[in-house]
Amino acid sequence: MKNITILTGAGISADSGLATFRDNDGLWNNHKVEDVATYDGFKSNKKLVYDFYNNLRSEAKNYKPNEAHVALSRLESEYKDGKVTIITQNVDDFHRLAGSKNVIHMHGELNKARCEYCLNVFDVDGDFDESTKCEKCGKDHVLRPHIVWFGEMPLYMALIDEVLNNTDLFVAIGTSGVVYPAAGFIARIKQIGKAKAVELNLKKSETNGLFDKYLEGKAKTTVPAFVDKVLEGKDLF
Repeated sequence: MKNITILTGAGISADSGLATFRDNDGLWNNHKVEDVATYDGFKSNKKLVYDFYNNLRSEAKNYKPNEAHVALSRLESEYKDGKVTIITQNVDDFHRLAGSKNVIHMHGELNKARCEYCLNVFDVDGDFDESTKCEKCGKDHVLRPHIVWFGEMPLYMALIDEVLNNTDLFVAIGTSGVVYPAAGFIARIKQIGKAKAVELNLKKSETNGLFDKYLEGKAKTTVPAFVDKVLEGKDLF
């Protein structure tokens, strides 16, 4: 086994207490998803969207990485047989805060803003809105949350495809298997035919049948135990 690719979803951050995605009733923090997570919603009511993500950013500061995030950071730093890459569907900063460095945020990042004029992406700590100027081009009325909304193409797909092509072990943690293109990664892995695959989840995902092994439980419990096995060189299958 050489390169390890880890896909993380809302389940890993849920163990920190942070709701990272919409609830089953189609709401996200009591807002309609189409109002706060689409470009049309942003154009229709920018103040609502700015306020929503400003509040979400502020709320996220009340939470911290859990044992699963910390274990993945340890895996990256201690694993010597190949490269460990995390592809996350989450927009929170927990992987970085836990110490992980090789993280691909395919759905964007809550703590960043993007300029629609010059396409500059930069860190934001507090609130921003239409009056905030881009730190690169200096224009105002051009910033949006650096979040991939419904109907938009996820980020870094070419890089992700390269990572999947070179994966020897694929691990999915806390993801439902219904949100594409991430839900299609396991099928891609099986098509390549090179890697083994493990799912760690509270319950089986929609794509569970494609995995070679399934470990049930909360991420903060299953992930540290799994990482221990990998680092100790134990048989995973």
